[in-house]
Amino acid sequence: MPTVATVDGIKIQFYHDEHPPSHFHAEFAEHQAVISIDTLKVVKGHLPRPQLRKVVAWAEPRKALLLGAWMTCQADTNPGKIP
Repeated sequence: MPTVATVDGIKIQFYHDEHPPSHFHAEFAEHQAVISIDTLKVVKGHLPRPQLRKVVAWAEPRKALLLGAWMTCQADTNPGKIP
């Protein structure tokens, strides 16, 4: 499970061999959420509201990079880091 970024203590991760639609995992303390790359909405799980706002603000300008990382993981390759 590659961690592509850490946003104020929130890990942004992808799993290899994931199912569509494109998404990423956000983990903060005991909270975990699956977030759609297209809509930046939580599709599963939960993050506290302040952390969710930080993740969405970070992800919005990086949608293309997140989609590229998701596709790279689909090919079973490490996507590297997203600044």
